[in-house]
Amino acid sequence: MTVADMNRLEQAARVSMGEFEDSEASAPPRPLVPSASPRLAAFGLAAVIAAIALYELVY
Repeated sequence: MTVADMNRLEQAARVSMGEFEDSEASAPPRPLVPSASPRLAAFGLAAVIAAIALYELVY
């Protein structure tokens, strides 16, 4: 492989990475909360309410 070939490969890699970074920058941001999280939060809240109710009944 010649130096010219290596330079072309390096340039192609930089162009490719530039396009990759540009596509990441233009992509819409992902939500901070995954879709399953509201269900998990609701389940956790229900568990806490049930634990408090059980505590009130026992004591």
